[in-house]
Order: sequence, then structure tokens, then C-alpha cells
Amino acid sequence: MTGYSPPYVVDWVNHYAGTSPDKVATIDLASGRRQTYSQMNERVGRLASYIKTQGVKPGDRVGFLALNSTDVLDIVLATWRVGGVILALNYRLTAPELDYIIGDATPKMMLYDHEFSAVIDELKGLVDIEQYVGFDGVGGPSDMETGIAQNEPVYTRDEQVISDMCMLMYSSGTTGKPKGVIITHEMMVFSHMSGVAPTKATSDSVWLTLMPQFHIGGLNITSLPAISSGATAVVMRMFDPEATLDAFNDPELGITHTLGVPAMFNAMRMSPKAATTDYSRMVATLAGGASVPKELVEWWYERGLVIQDGYGMTESSASNCLATRSDVPRIVGTSGKAVMYTEMKIAKADGTPVPHGETGEIWMRGPAITPGYWNNPKANEEAFVGDWFRSGDIAIQDDEGNYILQDRAKDMYISGGENVYPAEVEGVLYEMEAVQEVAIIGIDDERWGETGCAVVVVCQGYSVSLDDVRAHCGKKLARYKHPAHVVVVDELPRNATGKVKKFELRLSVPDILAGRT
Repeated sequence: MTGYSPPYVVDWVNHYAGTSPDKVATIDLASGRRQTYSQMNERVGRLASYIKTQGVKPGDRVGFLALNSTDVLDIVLATWRVGGVILALNYRLTAPELDYIIGDATPKMMLYDHEFSAVIDELKGLVDIEQYVGFDGVGGPSDMETGIAQNEPVYTRDEQVISDMCMLMYSSGTTGKPKGVIITHEMMVFSHMSGVAPTKATSDSVWLTLMPQFHIGGLNITSLPAISSGATAVVMRMFDPEATLDAFNDPELGITHTLGVPAMFNAMRMSPKAATTDYSRMVATLAGGASVPKELVEWWYERGLVIQDGYGMTESSASNCLATRSDVPRIVGTSGKAVMYTEMKIAKADGTPVPHGETGEIWMRGPAITPGYWNNPKANEEAFVGDWFRSGDIAIQDDEGNYILQDRAKDMYISGGENVYPAEVEGVLYEMEAVQEVAIIGIDDERWGETGCAVVVVCQGYSVSLDDVRAHCGKKLARYKHPAHVVVVDELPRNATGKVKKFELRLSVPDILAGRT
């Protein structure tokens, strides 16, 4: 009698190439490229063979730096076919910001969109990567295409179990040092399974990817679930409100599912096409990254688009809770209930659950939750209590059990769906000679949801303007991290231990900016 062993990883593309070979697997909107599951299986196989010839072995990290394209899906699935681990890199980061991440993850190979050739040239002087392979995200000639053409396809996946790591995504910490979130095949499988019922997903679904594919939402909520369920993944190179509405309106595409952040839905609302678009084919329109304002949900509902608000993190493979379509608009302003395979509770610091209606920290556990951070035992010690993961997010539950986010611990804010961690920005601004003290807070913004405000105490004899701050940030920080406002004060409010009371700044700074004080 043999003992239990973890299930082996299934190769989705190879499976559907056998069961539905002529089904359209991917559509790339920028290039117009389409491939069936049979065609994708061959392409992924050829790319897997090429990656293997470049020395990638099971467990090796393979990075990608790219705008959205169906090539990204090919790269991810080819890397997994040879047992590699995908390193998803944020294309909005500068070379110095990528330097730390790459040094920590130590990828063997970097596949990069030609769009980022200048960043790659700068990186080559900073990091040690054995193989750089360029590709054209809109289907032009490239080293990657040459490698695909010159190699015979491999259709057999290197044996892996679902507990094996398959991806690293870096999530910045409050110290300013990014943390590598370990993502396993098991997390992928259970997060996809949890999403089936609340999104009514089937093999006939057509998922539109608007979010960046380096983001857990763009890759693991829209792109990959389409492939794992034998459906169709439609990929938009970069979000464009007009093009998104055109895609919704196109019966030949037949879009049924998508995910966006509030800033995207707000941008689409401003388009004249919003009033004339046919939303009748939309089965599930998901929102994440930040709570969707009540007015925005109701505005879209009146026009036939039902937005289901949800909550997730990279550490949970974006699989925590989601409002159901039937709850909208009866219940607005909540992120819904926990999905099937993620157990959640709102707890006190000691882990004791709090009653409904009281605030606490979201704790979670289950097969969709990360086993830990890469090379970071201190972060693991802080984040885990037994098998419970502490999110650092503050919320309450209503009487029906819906989660309502209240605040984000440690002062992180979200701008256009991207997490911004004040400590990182503050560290850069402290390099300025004129800055004596600085605190970064997030304030409400109609377009982006939130933007940063630098509250500065200036050294005697100096002055600081918004232009000065942005010029200093320059290539040191991605543009979405640059403060949008600067407020100069005589001193920062602090508590008895000397910690800046940012909640006071969040109350007072909007009045200062509006000229009310």
C-alpha cells in the first residue's frame, strides 16, 4: 500500500489541445493574433524547448518585463512546462528599483518586450542574468520568435506537484524593500476554483484582460483562469477606456468577463461611448484594487453593467472575497463574502475574532494563501501566526457577513490600482537637502482613486515645490509613486513615542489643499 502524495500539476494547454483543439484560446487585440488550443500547445511547446536549451532547469526563475500580450501567457506556460518559476516584473519600475528585486530573485533568464530595451540596457550594468531574450509584443520578428521557430515542441511537462512554487511576485513592504511573494501551483488551482461560482465562469466564457499581467489581478483573475477552464483569453496591451468599450460592444469578440480598478471604470464613464455600448453579454464585471465608490457602482448599474466588488492580495493569489451579481445594487460598498477555498476572519491582535460590526485585521488561511515570502524569514515571522496569514488590512463585517474594508494598516495607499508604500517614497525624498522631515499620505483623487501628498518640514533657508519633488523622484521611482501634491508645514504631528500621526494629516491636509485653513 502506498501513501498519499500531492497531486501532480496538470498542463492546461496540452489538456485542452486534446479535448477542444479548435477552440480559440487567445486573442491579442493589439496585433490581431489568434491561436487555438492546438496552435497554442505547439507554440508553448516550442518556446519551452527553446527556454530549456538556454539552460533553464526546474526551479530556475525566468523573468518577464513586458506590456500585456498573449506572448506573456505563452512565456508563463512554457516556463511551467519545463519546471521553471515565473518572475513577474512591474514594467512601471525604474532600473534601480528592479535591481533589488532581480538581485533577490536571481533569475536565470529575462524575456523582455522590445518596448523596454532601454531599461534592459540599464539593467545589464546593474544585475547578473545569464540570458536576455527580446520579443515584440505585437508579433514582429525577435530573438524569441527565432528560438520558437528553430526548436521542436516539447509536449510533456516536467513532473511537478501542486505544492511547488511556480511564480514570484514582489509586493513592496513598509520598509521600502520589496517582498517576494511565493505563489504555488496549488494557489493557482484553488483561486481559480473559488472564482467559478461567483463569476459564473465556463469554458464558453471570454475573459478580457485590462490589468497589467505583472499584477496578480491581470494574470491570475482574467488571463490564466481563462486558460485553466478551456475558455478564451482576450488581452489588451494597455488599458484604454475607448478601446475597452469597443471590445464590450463587439459581438464577434463576445466578451463576458473582465476585471478593472475603480479608476478604469471612472475613465470609461467619461466616454460618450458608455451610453451606447451593449453590456448584455457581460456575465461578470469584477472590480478590485480599491473599494468602488457607491455612486460609481450605481451609475454603471443604471446602464446595464453590474460591477462586483472584491478583495484580494498577491499573498492570497487575489482570492479572498467577492460580491455576487445578485447582491448588486442592494449591497454596495462591500467586498462580499469569503470565497469557497479561503477562510477569513476579522481579528484582534491576539487572533481572537471580533463580532460583526467591529473593526479588526483581516486574517486568512487556506490553499490559495502563500506559504511565505522568498528569502525573508523576518517578514514570514511577522505575517504568520500558525497557519493564519495576517493581511495588515482593517475591515468590519456587516450582519450578513460581507467584508467592508476600512483602512490599510501601515499607511499604504492605492493609486490607479497600484499599491504605493509611503516609506519608500519618504526614503527618496529624504535625500533632498531641503527636506528636514516628510510624511507621505494618500488623499482622495477623482481620477486615480488616491494620489500621494508629501507633507514636508523644510530646512531653514530652503524651499520645496511640487516640481522640485517630482524632479528629484525622476528615475528613482515609478511615476505612479510620485506625489501629486506638496504641503509645507512647520512640524509633523507625532505621538508620545515620536511616530507621525498620519491619521491627523489625512484629516487636515485636504482642507489645506482646498484653501479652507
